Amino acid sequence: MEWVRGQCIGSGSSSRVHLATLKQNPLVVAVKSCAESDTSLLENEREVVAELGYCPQIIQYFGHSHTVEENNERLYNLLLEYASGGSLSQKLNKVGCFQERDVKDYARSILEGLRHIHAKGFVHCDLKLENILLFKNEEVKIADFGLAKKAGKAQGRAEIRGTPLYMAPESVNDNEYESGVDIWALGCVVIEMLTGKPAWNCKPGTNMFVLLIRIGKGDESPQIPEELSQQGKDFLSKCFVKDPARRWTAEMLLEHPFVADQGKGTVPLREGAEVSSASPRCHFDFPDWVSMQSPSPRTESLSDDEVGSVFPSLNSSSWISAADRIRQLASDQCCNWSNSGCWVAVRGGRVEAEKEIQAIGEIAFH
Repeated sequence: MEWVRGQCIGSGSSSRVHLATLKQNPLVVAVKSCAESDTSLLENEREVVAELGYCPQIIQYFGHSHTVEENNERLYNLLLEYASGGSLSQKLNKVGCFQERDVKDYARSILEGLRHIHAKGFVHCDLKLENILLFKNEEVKIADFGLAKKAGKAQGRAEIRGTPLYMAPESVNDNEYESGVDIWALGCVVIEMLTGKPAWNCKPGTNMFVLLIRIGKGDESPQIPEELSQQGKDFLSKCFVKDPARRWTAEMLLEHPFVADQGKGTVPLREGAEVSSASPRCHFDFPDWVSMQSPSPRTESLSDDEVGSVFPSLNSSSWISAADRIRQLASDQCCNWSNSGCWVAVRGGRVEAEKEIQAIGEIAFH
């Protein structure tokens, strides 16, 4: 894949990011480059994103290459999807903080990306606002997999993997980096988006080891914003469970009412109920929640006549019980088949159709 390097748009401790255009088409991509003498992080990132495959909430990988620059510098390059909106960190610096409704959308997208990462058997290990990129239509995607690792693979030695402000207690105490560390980091990200400040209230220049001791050995957790909704507070309490075995997973959190897709139905918190301190490990263990069947948003207050005026293609037979409808179809009374407004064409053989009609008749006469 041939490409032309453009302007530099970012840099890190060991790599730089440039815009680039492909010679085969006008697609603009981001090229992440590092010296060939130090390629471990980028090679790890390439292996991880290649194995993860496609996910709408994860940065796309297009390929890699080795180049020799004009100054004879040899570089190792990753070609990645270009995020025209920059990172969420950059946006937050511009606006100060995000509205809760926007945080819900961002959190859900991040969780969908994490669910894919964890399902593929990986842990990101460095989730933070700088590594969440913004695209058109406010879409966000997880990026920077240089520190990602295979889930279940033990650490070879004691090391800090990730950014201290987002690290989970088990990483500090036991050098453990499994999927739960990404959930803890997500909680820190949510607080930072809501307040514009890091989840841990520490002064600039705070000693890193003092912070790590506070995270690992202290009894406190990141302070949940008072102005946050009850659902939001409960969501964060599930992210900040100290025991990683009881911390909620990405799959579970996607069903939480704070981020759940309203079109799929949610499980709202009972008004006036206290937030449970227990952290269940399955979707059905919600002692303080009640499940409500969502009524039809358009027809719940309409009479039969009003329904007919709103939905003219539906006749009254649509509103009787299934049993009565079967008896009506199986009776000697001839049905009026003239109204074909709500008919649909289906594929099926004559023999199968006759069997289904016979079965309906048998049910009606029992």
